[in-house]
Amino acid sequence: MRASEAADTLRRAASAGRLRPGERLPEERAAAHLGVSRNTLREAFAALVADGILVREPHRGVVVAAPGAADVAEIYTARLVIEPAALRLGGGLDEGRLEALVARAEALRDNGELDAVADANQEFHRMLVAAAGSRHLDREMGRLLALMRLGFLRIAAAVPGFHARFVADNRAVADLVAAGDRSGAAALLESQLARTRELLAGRADGERASTPA
Repeated sequence: MRASEAADTLRRAASAGRLRPGERLPEERAAAHLGVSRNTLREAFAALVADGILVREPHRGVVVAAPGAADVAEIYTARLVIEPAALRLGGGLDEGRLEALVARAEALRDNGELDAVADANQEFHRMLVAAAGSRHLDREMGRLLALMRLGFLRIAAAVPGFHARFVADNRAVADLVAAGDRSGAAALLESQLARTRELLAGRADGERASTPA
């Protein structure tokens, strides 16, 4: 496994919620888990530190980043630029697969499987961007989703049903796509992302106000 592949594996683990904010990643254990040399692992770690997914801390080594609400709000600014444009321009969207994914998320929500709902929600947005057919956009979206999931792990712990609320948003976008209204779907997606960004910005203000000076 090359360093880039090891970095991709860890990036996907963060995106899937298998890495926890603040978790320490000892080199020996991580290298053994991935089946790579420690030199290869260090290259992978360097790439993820550059991504903001990992950080180096004195006396602790490499740890998983712990984005706050302000960080996630900033991620939503990037998503506002990327996702609606990808939806408008992307000709490779598999509408049947998109519908199946939303239906699965609805079933998971109804069964109370909220971690799996979060996975399905991320896959929905990853699919919208992938339809643009740009590996550069795919790579950036993977980075943003990994950071977002780390931030959401902290937020969701304080907000019951946090991920479930996004399923209805995704359903509304998917229905417009199925109706052939790609422009309307992109506009709705843009408004949804902007709304969540404002909610997160408000939460960030609350976090700052509660932090001792």
